[in-house]
Amino acid sequence: MKSAKILSIIAFAGLILTGCSAPRGELTGLGTGAQFNEASPYGMVYVKRGSFMMGSNSQTAVFDAPDNLLTVTVDAFWMDETEITNDEYKQFVSWVRDSIAYRALIDAGRTEFSIQKGDEVDDEDVRINWRKKIPWNSKEEDIQEALYSMYYEDGIELNTTLLHYEYTWIDYDQAALASNRFDVTRGVYPPTAVARVDTSWVDEDGIIRDSTIERPLRQAKDLTSRRIIGVYPDTMIWVRDFKFAYNEPLLRMYFSHPGYAYYPVVGITWEQAEAFCHWRTSLYNNNNYVKGQDYRLPTEAEWEYAARGGRKMAAYPWGGNYARDDKGCFMANFKPYRGSYTDDTGGTTMKVASFKPNDFGLFDMAGNVSEWTSSAYTSTSNSYIHDFNPSFQYTAKKDDPDILKRKVIRGGSWKDISYYMQCGTRTYEYQYECRPYIGFRCVRSYIGEGM
Repeated sequence: MKSAKILSIIAFAGLILTGCSAPRGELTGLGTGAQFNEASPYGMVYVKRGSFMMGSNSQTAVFDAPDNLLTVTVDAFWMDETEITNDEYKQFVSWVRDSIAYRALIDAGRTEFSIQKGDEVDDEDVRINWRKKIPWNSKEEDIQEALYSMYYEDGIELNTTLLHYEYTWIDYDQAALASNRFDVTRGVYPPTAVARVDTSWVDEDGIIRDSTIERPLRQAKDLTSRRIIGVYPDTMIWVRDFKFAYNEPLLRMYFSHPGYAYYPVVGITWEQAEAFCHWRTSLYNNNNYVKGQDYRLPTEAEWEYAARGGRKMAAYPWGGNYARDDKGCFMANFKPYRGSYTDDTGGTTMKVASFKPNDFGLFDMAGNVSEWTSSAYTSTSNSYIHDFNPSFQYTAKKDDPDILKRKVIRGGSWKDISYYMQCGTRTYEYQYECRPYIGFRCVRSYIGEGM
Protein backbone atom coordinates (compact mmCIF):
# COMPACT_ATOMS: atom_id res chain seq x y z
CA MET A 1 0.00 0.00 0.00
CA LYS A 2 2.78 2.36 0.95
CA SER A 3 4.65 1.74 -2.31
CA ALA A 4 1.45 2.23 -4.31
CA LYS A 5 0.87 5.58 -2.57
CA ILE A 6 4.42 6.70 -3.43
CA LEU A 7 3.93 5.78 -7.08
CA SER A 8 0.68 7.75 -7.16
CA ILE A 9 2.41 10.83 -5.76
CA ILE A 10 5.21 10.55 -8.36
CA ALA A 11 2.71 10.18 -11.21
CA PHE A 12 0.72 13.20 -9.94
CA ALA A 13 3.91 15.30 -9.72
CA GLY A 14 4.83 14.30 -13.28
CA LEU A 15 1.40 15.37 -14.46
CA ILE A 16 1.82 18.79 -12.81
CA LEU A 17 5.24 19.28 -14.39
CA THR A 18 3.91 18.29 -17.81
CA GLY A 19 1.02 20.68 -17.41
CA CYS A 20 3.41 23.53 -16.49
CA SER A 21 5.45 23.06 -19.68
CA ALA A 22 2.39 22.85 -21.96
CA PRO A 23 -0.83 24.05 -20.28
CA ARG A 24 -3.85 22.11 -21.38
CA GLY A 25 -6.61 24.00 -23.12
CA GLU A 26 -4.33 26.95 -24.06
CA LEU A 27 -3.04 28.13 -27.43
CA THR A 28 0.54 26.87 -27.48
CA GLY A 29 1.18 26.10 -31.15
CA LEU A 30 2.58 22.81 -32.39
CA GLY A 31 6.21 23.67 -31.75
CA THR A 32 7.17 22.35 -35.18
CA GLY A 33 9.88 24.95 -35.87
CA ALA A 34 11.25 25.60 -32.40
CA GLN A 35 14.65 24.04 -33.14
CA PHE A 36 14.90 24.73 -36.89
CA ASN A 37 18.16 26.15 -38.20
CA GLU A 38 18.70 26.12 -41.95
CA ALA A 39 21.81 24.24 -43.04
CA SER A 40 24.19 25.94 -45.44
CA PRO A 41 23.54 24.69 -48.99
CA TYR A 42 26.63 23.09 -50.51
CA GLY A 43 28.70 25.48 -52.62
CA MET A 44 26.62 28.53 -51.70
CA VAL A 45 27.44 31.71 -49.80
CA TYR A 46 25.11 33.42 -47.34
CA VAL A 47 24.21 36.98 -48.34
CA LYS A 48 22.72 38.85 -45.40
CA ARG A 49 19.73 41.13 -45.88
CA GLY A 50 20.38 44.83 -46.35
CA SER A 51 19.74 47.97 -48.36
CA PHE A 52 21.71 49.68 -51.11
CA MET A 53 21.49 52.28 -53.84
CA MET A 54 20.40 50.38 -56.94
CA GLY A 55 21.46 51.68 -60.33
CA SER A 56 24.49 52.77 -62.32
CA ASN A 57 27.20 54.78 -60.56
CA SER A 58 28.17 56.56 -63.76
CA GLN A 59 26.76 57.64 -67.08
CA THR A 60 25.44 54.89 -69.27
CA ALA A 61 27.23 53.88 -72.45
CA VAL A 62 24.29 55.04 -74.58
CA PHE A 63 22.56 57.92 -72.80
CA ASP A 64 23.95 61.14 -71.34
CA ALA A 65 22.06 60.85 -68.06
CA PRO A 66 22.73 58.13 -65.46
CA ASP A 67 20.12 55.54 -64.58
CA ASN A 68 17.45 56.41 -62.04
CA LEU A 69 18.96 55.57 -58.62
CA LEU A 70 16.71 53.94 -56.04
CA THR A 71 17.39 52.89 -52.46
CA VAL A 72 16.03 49.36 -51.99
CA THR A 73 16.10 46.55 -49.43
CA VAL A 74 16.52 42.85 -50.19
CA ASP A 75 15.97 39.86 -47.92
CA ALA A 76 18.74 37.40 -47.11
CA PHE A 77 19.51 34.62 -49.57
CA TRP A 78 22.04 31.97 -50.49
CA MET A 79 24.02 32.37 -53.71
CA ASP A 80 26.40 30.07 -55.58
CA GLU A 81 29.93 31.21 -54.81
CA THR A 82 30.88 30.77 -58.48
CA GLU A 83 29.08 30.54 -61.77
CA ILE A 84 27.70 27.09 -62.60
CA THR A 85 30.57 25.11 -64.11
CA ASN A 86 30.63 22.63 -66.98
CA ASP A 87 31.13 19.84 -64.45
CA GLU A 88 28.07 20.88 -62.43
CA TYR A 89 25.89 21.26 -65.50
CA LYS A 90 27.04 17.83 -66.71
CA GLN A 91 25.40 16.36 -63.60
CA PHE A 92 22.10 17.73 -64.93
CA VAL A 93 22.74 16.41 -68.45
CA SER A 94 23.75 13.00 -67.09
CA TRP A 95 20.61 12.79 -64.96
CA VAL A 96 18.45 13.55 -68.00
CA ARG A 97 20.35 10.99 -70.08
CA ASP A 98 19.95 8.31 -67.41
CA SER A 99 16.25 9.03 -66.89
CA ILE A 100 15.65 8.57 -70.63
CA ALA A 101 17.65 5.33 -70.60
CA TYR A 102 15.60 4.00 -67.67
CA ARG A 103 12.35 4.86 -69.45
CA ALA A 104 13.54 3.12 -72.60
CA LEU A 105 14.37 -0.01 -70.60
CA ILE A 106 11.01 0.05 -68.81
CA ASP A 107 9.17 0.52 -72.12
CA ALA A 108 11.07 -2.50 -73.42
CA GLY A 109 9.51 -4.60 -70.65
CA ARG A 110 12.44 -4.60 -68.23
CA THR A 111 10.37 -3.97 -65.11
CA GLU A 112 13.35 -4.43 -62.78
CA PHE A 113 14.24 -0.81 -63.57
CA SER A 114 10.95 0.48 -62.17
CA ILE A 115 9.34 0.59 -58.77
CA GLN A 116 6.33 -1.67 -59.10
CA LYS A 117 3.04 -2.02 -57.31
CA GLY A 118 2.68 -5.74 -56.84
CA ASP A 119 3.22 -7.45 -60.18
CA GLU A 120 2.05 -4.51 -62.27
CA VAL A 121 3.91 -1.37 -63.32
CA ASP A 122 1.96 1.79 -62.61
CA ASP A 123 1.55 3.11 -66.16
CA GLU A 124 0.16 6.46 -65.05
CA ASP A 125 3.21 7.38 -62.99
CA VAL A 126 6.13 5.05 -63.64
CA ARG A 127 8.70 5.49 -60.93
CA ILE A 128 12.31 4.79 -61.81
CA ASN A 129 14.36 2.48 -59.61
CA TRP A 130 17.49 4.65 -59.49
CA ARG A 131 19.31 2.10 -57.35
CA LYS A 132 19.39 -0.33 -60.27
CA LYS A 133 22.42 0.51 -62.42
CA ILE A 134 21.97 0.99 -66.15
CA PRO A 135 23.64 -1.93 -67.99
CA TRP A 136 25.26 0.15 -70.74
CA ASN A 137 27.54 -2.71 -71.78
CA SER A 138 24.98 -5.51 -71.55
CA LYS A 139 24.97 -8.15 -74.31
CA GLU A 140 21.27 -8.87 -73.91
CA GLU A 141 19.50 -8.08 -77.17
CA ASP A 142 16.46 -6.27 -75.75
CA ILE A 143 18.64 -4.06 -73.54
CA GLN A 144 20.98 -3.23 -76.42
CA GLU A 145 18.02 -2.35 -78.63
CA ALA A 146 16.45 -0.10 -76.00
CA LEU A 147 19.67 1.81 -75.29
CA TYR A 148 20.76 1.91 -78.93
CA SER A 149 17.84 4.24 -79.67
CA MET A 150 19.65 6.98 -77.74
CA TYR A 151 22.62 7.02 -80.11
CA TYR A 152 23.28 8.07 -83.67
CA GLU A 153 23.48 5.33 -86.30
CA ASP A 154 27.16 4.68 -85.54
CA GLY A 155 26.11 3.46 -82.09
CA ILE A 156 28.98 5.41 -80.52
CA GLU A 157 27.98 9.06 -80.22
CA LEU A 158 25.04 9.99 -77.99
CA ASN A 159 22.23 11.81 -79.79
CA THR A 160 22.13 14.91 -77.60
CA THR A 161 19.03 16.26 -79.33
CA LEU A 162 17.02 13.61 -77.45
CA LEU A 163 18.03 14.93 -74.04
CA HIS A 164 14.75 16.58 -73.04
CA TYR A 165 13.77 17.72 -69.54
CA GLU A 166 10.06 18.08 -68.83
CA TYR A 167 8.69 20.02 -65.90
CA THR A 168 5.64 21.92 -64.72
CA TRP A 169 5.08 24.98 -62.59
CA ILE A 170 2.22 27.05 -61.21
CA ASP A 171 1.83 30.30 -63.15
CA TYR A 172 1.37 32.75 -60.28
CA ASP A 173 1.10 35.67 -62.73
CA GLN A 174 -2.22 34.24 -63.87
CA ALA A 175 -3.35 33.54 -60.31
CA ALA A 176 -2.61 37.15 -59.32
CA LEU A 177 -4.86 38.69 -61.99
CA ALA A 178 -7.77 40.58 -60.46
CA SER A 179 -10.17 38.75 -62.77
CA ASN A 180 -8.89 35.41 -61.40
CA ARG A 181 -9.04 36.26 -57.71
CA PHE A 182 -9.85 33.19 -55.64
CA ASP A 183 -12.70 33.53 -53.14
CA VAL A 184 -11.18 31.94 -50.03
CA THR A 185 -14.43 32.09 -48.07
CA ARG A 186 -16.38 30.10 -50.67
CA GLY A 187 -13.49 28.10 -52.12
CA VAL A 188 -14.14 29.00 -55.77
CA TYR A 189 -12.72 31.05 -58.63
CA PRO A 190 -14.96 33.57 -60.45
CA PRO A 191 -17.13 31.91 -63.11
CA THR A 192 -15.40 34.01 -65.81
CA ALA A 193 -11.86 33.20 -64.63
CA VAL A 194 -9.50 32.10 -67.43
CA ALA A 195 -5.88 30.88 -67.21
CA ARG A 196 -3.46 31.55 -70.07
CA VAL A 197 -0.71 28.96 -69.79
CA ASP A 198 2.00 27.28 -71.84
CA THR A 199 2.11 23.65 -72.85
CA SER A 200 4.76 21.54 -74.63
CA TRP A 201 4.87 18.20 -76.38
CA VAL A 202 7.18 16.20 -78.64
CA ASP A 203 5.79 15.49 -82.11
CA GLU A 204 6.21 12.32 -84.20
CA ASP A 205 9.52 13.62 -85.60
CA GLY A 206 10.97 14.14 -82.13
CA ILE A 207 10.70 17.96 -82.33
CA ILE A 208 9.64 19.91 -79.24
CA ARG A 209 6.51 21.94 -79.89
CA ASP A 210 5.19 24.77 -77.70
CA SER A 211 1.84 26.46 -77.57
CA THR A 212 -0.07 28.96 -75.44
CA ILE A 213 -3.58 27.93 -74.48
CA GLU A 214 -6.46 29.45 -72.55
CA ARG A 215 -8.68 27.32 -70.35
CA PRO A 216 -11.37 27.97 -67.76
CA LEU A 217 -9.89 28.39 -64.28
CA ARG A 218 -11.82 26.12 -61.94
CA GLN A 219 -9.12 24.61 -59.75
CA ALA A 220 -5.46 25.20 -58.91
CA LYS A 221 -4.16 22.65 -61.43
CA ASP A 222 -5.61 24.79 -64.26
CA LEU A 223 -2.78 27.27 -63.52
CA THR A 224 -0.16 24.66 -64.39
CA SER A 225 2.19 25.34 -67.29
CA ARG A 226 4.26 22.60 -68.86
CA ARG A 227 7.58 22.93 -70.61
CA ILE A 228 9.92 20.51 -72.38
CA ILE A 229 13.48 21.78 -72.86
CA GLY A 230 16.48 20.36 -74.66
CA VAL A 231 19.21 20.55 -72.03
CA TYR A 232 22.46 20.09 -73.95
CA PRO A 233 24.45 23.33 -74.42
CA ASP A 234 24.73 24.80 -77.92
CA THR A 235 28.42 24.29 -78.71
CA MET A 236 28.10 25.89 -82.16
CA ILE A 237 28.08 29.31 -80.53
CA TRP A 238 31.89 29.36 -80.58
CA VAL A 239 31.79 29.42 -84.39
CA ARG A 240 28.43 31.04 -85.08
CA ASP A 241 29.01 34.11 -82.89
CA PHE A 242 32.52 34.83 -84.15
CA LYS A 243 32.82 35.06 -87.91
CA PHE A 244 36.26 34.75 -89.48
CA ALA A 245 37.77 33.36 -86.29
CA TYR A 246 39.17 29.88 -85.63
CA ASN A 247 37.29 28.68 -82.53
CA GLU A 248 36.71 25.08 -83.61
CA PRO A 249 38.83 23.69 -80.74
CA LEU A 250 36.41 25.29 -78.26
CA LEU A 251 33.43 24.03 -80.23
CA ARG A 252 34.68 20.44 -79.99
CA MET A 253 36.08 20.39 -76.47
CA TYR A 254 34.75 23.20 -74.24
CA PHE A 255 31.83 21.30 -72.72
CA SER A 256 32.94 17.71 -73.23
CA HIS A 257 36.62 17.68 -72.20
CA PRO A 258 37.59 17.31 -68.51
CA GLY A 259 40.19 20.04 -69.00
CA TYR A 260 37.32 22.54 -69.04
CA ALA A 261 35.40 20.97 -66.13
CA TYR A 262 35.75 23.98 -63.84
CA TYR A 263 35.14 26.63 -66.47
CA PRO A 264 31.72 28.32 -66.47
CA VAL A 265 29.11 26.60 -68.62
CA VAL A 266 28.06 28.69 -71.62
CA GLY A 267 25.75 28.16 -74.57
CA ILE A 268 22.83 28.01 -72.15
CA THR A 269 19.60 29.90 -72.81
CA TRP A 270 17.63 31.54 -70.04
CA GLU A 271 15.02 28.82 -70.52
CA GLN A 272 17.63 26.09 -70.00
CA ALA A 273 18.90 27.85 -66.87
CA GLU A 274 15.32 27.87 -65.54
CA ALA A 275 15.02 24.14 -66.22
CA PHE A 276 18.32 23.55 -64.38
CA CYS A 277 16.97 25.41 -61.34
CA HIS A 278 13.82 23.28 -61.34
CA TRP A 279 15.87 20.07 -61.55
CA ARG A 280 18.22 21.23 -58.80
CA THR A 281 15.25 21.94 -56.52
CA SER A 282 13.81 18.48 -57.16
CA LEU A 283 17.22 16.88 -56.61
CA TYR A 284 17.49 18.54 -53.19
CA ASN A 285 13.91 17.92 -52.05
CA ASN A 286 13.95 14.27 -53.13
CA ASN A 287 17.04 13.63 -51.00
CA ASN A 288 16.22 15.65 -47.88
CA TYR A 289 13.42 15.12 -45.38
CA VAL A 290 13.14 18.86 -44.65
CA LYS A 291 12.44 20.65 -47.92
CA GLY A 292 14.16 23.90 -48.86
CA GLN A 293 13.23 27.01 -50.78
CA ASP A 294 13.40 26.67 -54.56
CA TYR A 295 16.67 27.16 -56.37
CA ARG A 296 16.18 29.94 -58.90
CA LEU A 297 17.90 32.65 -60.89
CA PRO A 298 18.58 35.81 -58.88
CA THR A 299 16.47 38.90 -59.36
CA GLU A 300 18.29 41.87 -60.80
CA ALA A 301 18.29 43.58 -57.39
CA GLU A 302 19.65 40.48 -55.61
CA TRP A 303 22.41 40.15 -58.17
CA GLU A 304 23.49 43.79 -57.87
CA TYR A 305 23.34 43.75 -54.07
CA ALA A 306 25.44 40.57 -53.99
CA ALA A 307 27.93 42.00 -56.50
CA ARG A 308 28.49 45.11 -54.38
CA GLY A 309 29.46 42.91 -51.43
CA GLY A 310 28.17 45.40 -48.87
CA ARG A 311 29.99 48.35 -50.47
CA LYS A 312 27.06 50.59 -51.27
CA MET A 313 28.56 52.99 -53.83
CA ALA A 314 31.55 51.07 -55.21
CA ALA A 315 31.67 50.84 -59.00
CA TYR A 316 33.15 47.33 -59.07
CA PRO A 317 32.66 44.24 -56.86
CA TRP A 318 36.15 44.55 -55.37
CA GLY A 319 35.25 47.98 -53.98
CA GLY A 320 37.38 50.27 -56.10
CA ASN A 321 36.52 52.57 -58.96
CA TYR A 322 39.11 51.11 -61.32
CA ALA A 323 39.66 47.77 -63.04
CA ARG A 324 43.23 47.51 -61.65
CA ASP A 325 44.55 47.26 -58.10
CA ASP A 326 47.23 49.52 -56.63
CA LYS A 327 49.93 47.31 -58.18
CA GLY A 328 48.49 47.70 -61.68
CA CYS A 329 47.08 44.15 -61.86
CA PHE A 330 43.70 43.59 -63.47
CA MET A 331 40.99 42.44 -61.07
CA ALA A 332 38.87 40.31 -63.41
CA ASN A 333 38.73 38.56 -66.76
CA PHE A 334 37.55 41.05 -69.38
CA LYS A 335 38.77 42.83 -72.53
CA PRO A 336 41.28 45.47 -71.36
CA TYR A 337 42.21 46.87 -74.77
CA ARG A 338 41.14 46.61 -78.38
CA GLY A 339 42.27 43.24 -79.69
CA SER A 340 44.11 42.46 -76.46
CA TYR A 341 42.28 39.84 -74.41
CA THR A 342 45.14 38.29 -72.46
CA ASP A 343 46.57 41.21 -70.47
CA ASP A 344 44.37 40.10 -67.55
CA THR A 345 45.84 36.54 -67.87
CA GLY A 346 42.75 35.18 -69.65
CA GLY A 347 41.83 34.88 -73.32
CA THR A 348 38.23 33.67 -73.41
CA THR A 349 36.70 32.13 -70.28
CA MET A 350 38.87 31.10 -67.34
CA LYS A 351 38.46 28.64 -64.47
CA VAL A 352 35.97 29.97 -61.96
CA ALA A 353 37.47 31.62 -58.87
CA SER A 354 40.64 32.62 -60.70
CA PHE A 355 40.41 36.08 -59.10
CA LYS A 356 39.75 37.13 -55.51
CA PRO A 357 36.16 37.10 -54.19
CA ASN A 358 34.27 40.19 -53.09
CA ASP A 359 33.46 40.94 -49.45
CA PHE A 360 30.53 38.49 -49.46
CA GLY A 361 32.86 35.70 -50.62
CA LEU A 362 31.44 35.56 -54.16
CA PHE A 363 33.77 34.95 -57.08
CA ASP A 364 33.58 36.35 -60.63
CA MET A 365 30.75 38.81 -60.03
CA ALA A 366 32.54 40.86 -62.67
CA GLY A 367 33.99 39.41 -65.86
CA ASN A 368 34.54 35.83 -67.03
CA VAL A 369 30.92 35.39 -68.20
CA SER A 370 27.84 37.57 -67.93
CA GLU A 371 25.01 36.04 -65.92
CA TRP A 372 21.29 35.53 -66.48
CA THR A 373 18.88 36.99 -63.94
CA SER A 374 15.18 36.24 -63.52
CA SER A 375 14.23 39.86 -64.26
CA ALA A 376 12.55 41.01 -67.46
CA TYR A 377 14.28 43.92 -69.15
CA THR A 378 12.90 47.40 -69.68
CA SER A 379 14.98 50.56 -69.79
CA THR A 380 12.88 52.24 -67.08
CA SER A 381 12.15 49.47 -64.56
CA ASN A 382 13.72 51.48 -61.69
CA SER A 383 10.90 54.00 -62.08
CA TYR A 384 8.16 51.67 -60.86
CA ILE A 385 9.64 48.67 -59.03
CA HIS A 386 8.99 48.30 -55.30
CA ASP A 387 11.70 49.35 -52.85
CA PHE A 388 11.45 46.08 -50.88
CA ASN A 389 12.68 42.96 -52.71
CA PRO A 390 12.25 44.76 -56.05
CA SER A 391 11.65 42.53 -59.02
CA PHE A 392 10.20 43.14 -62.45
CA GLN A 393 9.37 39.69 -63.82
CA TYR A 394 7.25 38.59 -66.72
CA THR A 395 6.71 34.98 -67.73
CA ALA A 396 6.62 35.37 -71.50
CA LYS A 397 4.29 33.01 -73.32
CA LYS A 398 5.18 31.29 -76.57
CA ASP A 399 3.12 33.66 -78.72
CA ASP A 400 4.25 36.86 -76.94
CA PRO A 401 6.30 39.36 -79.01
CA ASP A 402 10.08 39.17 -78.66
CA ILE A 403 10.27 42.46 -76.76
CA LEU A 404 8.60 40.68 -73.83
CA LYS A 405 11.23 37.93 -73.91
CA ARG A 406 14.20 40.11 -72.99
CA LYS A 407 15.94 39.12 -69.75
CA VAL A 408 18.47 41.17 -67.81
CA ILE A 409 22.08 39.98 -67.83
CA ARG A 410 24.69 41.33 -65.46
CA GLY A 411 28.40 41.29 -64.71
CA GLY A 412 30.18 41.62 -68.05
CA SER A 413 32.29 38.91 -69.65
CA TRP A 414 35.66 38.02 -71.11
CA LYS A 415 34.78 39.85 -74.34
CA ASP A 416 33.42 43.05 -72.72
CA ILE A 417 35.11 46.31 -71.79
CA SER A 418 35.33 47.33 -68.13
CA TYR A 419 32.13 49.43 -68.22
CA TYR A 420 30.02 46.26 -68.38
CA MET A 421 31.72 44.86 -65.27
CA GLN A 422 30.42 47.65 -63.05
CA CYS A 423 27.91 46.55 -60.42
CA GLY A 424 25.16 48.82 -61.69
CA THR A 425 25.53 48.22 -65.43
CA ARG A 426 22.67 46.32 -67.00
CA THR A 427 21.97 44.93 -70.44
CA TYR A 428 19.81 42.14 -71.86
CA GLU A 429 19.52 39.10 -74.09
CA TYR A 430 16.49 37.24 -75.42
CA GLN A 431 15.48 34.27 -73.27
CA TYR A 432 15.74 31.82 -76.18
CA GLU A 433 19.25 32.93 -77.21
CA CYS A 434 22.54 31.51 -75.96
CA ARG A 435 26.03 32.98 -76.15
CA PRO A 436 29.63 31.89 -75.48
CA TYR A 437 29.88 34.69 -72.94
CA ILE A 438 26.69 34.19 -70.87
CA GLY A 439 26.40 31.75 -67.95
CA PHE A 440 24.46 31.77 -64.71
CA ARG A 441 24.43 31.01 -61.01
CA CYS A 442 21.58 30.09 -58.67
CA VAL A 443 20.19 31.62 -55.49
CA ARG A 444 17.91 30.25 -52.78
CA SER A 445 15.86 32.41 -50.42
CA TYR A 446 16.85 32.19 -46.77
CA ILE A 447 14.26 30.78 -44.38
CA GLY A 448 13.75 33.17 -41.46
CA GLU A 449 14.93 36.62 -40.48
CA GLY A 450 18.35 36.42 -42.13
CA MET A 451 20.28 38.84 -39.96
